[in-house]
Amino acid sequence: MEAIDQLNKKLDMLLRKYSALESENKRLKETVAEQIKTTDKQKKKLASLEKEMVSVDMDTAGVDDAGKQNMREQLDSVIGEIDKILHTLND
Repeated sequence: MEAIDQLNKKLDMLLRKYSALESENKRLKETVAEQIKTTDKQKKKLASLEKEMVSVDMDTAGVDDAGKQNMREQLDSVIGEIDKILHTLND
């Protein structure tokens, strides 16, 4: 009888561990899915910023010094945003 009780205790312990692992697995899958969504959003934003940067570069042709300075500031801002996104993607 004692052997059956020990088997029951071990079985209960294994079932509790299994349940805990299932919960952890579900949570981890949800976390991965959220990170994939975030990464996709950031990739889209990066592509958009790159397009803006190209259009700003094209617009600078034939612009006076004040306009060029303004464009440089905008480019610096866009590059800063790209750097932030790349940094976030690497984390």
